[in-house]
Amino acid sequence: MKILPWVIAGAGLGLALVYVALKEPTPQAETGWDSVENAAGRSWRWGSGQRLSGTGTRAAGKVKEGIGRVLGDDDLAAEGLGDQAAGALQDTAGKVAHAVGQTIHDLNK
Repeated sequence: MKILPWVIAGAGLGLALVYVALKEPTPQAETGWDSVENAAGRSWRWGSGQRLSGTGTRAAGKVKEGIGRVLGDDDLAAEGLGDQAAGALQDTAGKVAHAVGQTIHDLNK
């Protein structure tokens, strides 16, 4: 019964992350061409997905690294560090996509 609170907390955290990702503000068309605004929206949504995925990958990497250090498994710890770097790269790609989407939106005004 000690694991149940952790399962509930993990499910709650997952739902919170999905809610934040789906409720993120998107650029709104004020003037300009709708097709350009659609491209900006697609870029923004892709960036949101990459940021969410990167955060998950980075968190999983931290867990792997911690388990590897506790067990004395240097390979698992190194794999965790690699996952953290991959997650940071995905997060950066998401930030760039957000910037691109916002720039496209601003130029279309």
